[in-house]
Amino acid sequence: MNEIEREQRFGAHNYAPLPVVLSHAKGVWVWDVEGNRYLDMMSAYSAVSHGHAHPRLVAALTAQAQRLAVVSRAFYTDRLGAFLERLCDLTTLGGALPMNTGAEAVETAIKAARRWGYSVKRIPADKAEIIVADGNFHGRTTTIVGFSSEPAYRADFGPFAPGFVRVPFGDIDAVRAAITPNTCAVLFETIQGEGGIVIPPDGFLRALRQLCTEHNVLMLLDEIQSGLGRTGRWFAYQHENVVPDGVMLGKALGGGLLPVSAFVARRDIIDLFEPGSHGSTFGGNALAATVALEALDVMADEDLPGHSAEMGEYLLSRLRAIHSPLIREVRGRGLWAGIEIDPARADAHDLSMRMLRRRVLAKETRATVLRLAPPLVIERAEIDTCISALKAVLAEAENETQHQA
Repeated sequence: MNEIEREQRFGAHNYAPLPVVLSHAKGVWVWDVEGNRYLDMMSAYSAVSHGHAHPRLVAALTAQAQRLAVVSRAFYTDRLGAFLERLCDLTTLGGALPMNTGAEAVETAIKAARRWGYSVKRIPADKAEIIVADGNFHGRTTTIVGFSSEPAYRADFGPFAPGFVRVPFGDIDAVRAAITPNTCAVLFETIQGEGGIVIPPDGFLRALRQLCTEHNVLMLLDEIQSGLGRTGRWFAYQHENVVPDGVMLGKALGGGLLPVSAFVARRDIIDLFEPGSHGSTFGGNALAATVALEALDVMADEDLPGHSAEMGEYLLSRLRAIHSPLIREVRGRGLWAGIEIDPARADAHDLSMRMLRRRVLAKETRATVLRLAPPLVIERAEIDTCISALKAVLAEAENETQHQA
């Protein structure tokens, strides 16, 4: 029994991995069990933004694991405070609540928004509403999938929690029309990643900030994938020079080694939580706090946001220079690109399989988009490797389509 057969036999079939068994990695490269090397153009959905096995992060993890790892939040540690302070400094927000996964950060934001709505805005009990976007992806808990617009995420998991109102993503007039006296928050991804790297219109975030301020509604942004350098700035909302009332972080926060997330918000919002109202056995543990703080330090010391901006411009220019009838559109910002494939001509999953055969790891999203999100340490030569493979794959698929016609 090989490893693929073993996993399929004993594991739930809630993923459809590409047929490659990976065994070790370094930087932007990963190797399979047979010794073949692949270029990682996924970086675990931004979780490995620093590159695989970054030596400073591995050293920090190892040293801290030998000192103190988990004691729960029943006690203080000498590691958590510095991490929380750094998050507040970076976001210019007043307080942070650490968790583990991105979905937990979003659930924390939902609880904070509702409590703020009831205790501060004085919304009647159990009437609070949160405006969300069509095409959203915030996680997999039952509350979160309940306000997804993707049928596959919702099927057979109801009944779902009420209190969410969906509007088209990037449509400020739709947001304005959806606001009522019971609206406590707007909760959007700054850029929709799972939706296919969908970027809202220029000026949308500035208009949303103004609208939320006018109507006394919290502006909450999910930067779990888009944050921490992915788009060429520390946070994607900085492209429009706005500051949200709360932001959700995760993925790259763990340095590719641990699940670490946080909800960072205005101090008055964070102060609505009191002992017993929220928590996590592992959230904010000493090991996670140490690795996350080092991940933020490495990102600053190596200027990964700046490198992402530079390499992202190069990646997007090379992608947009590809003239293929299979490509309908290239969207992106920083080292984050979505290649919209014409479904009448090609299948995005098939293209990811073809890329695999050329030793480049990429994956489709929403059936029609080939998504590229490499580690932020990638260089031009490695981008060129990806582009060469992609051009060959597109030409190959185009030729086959023409022969079939």
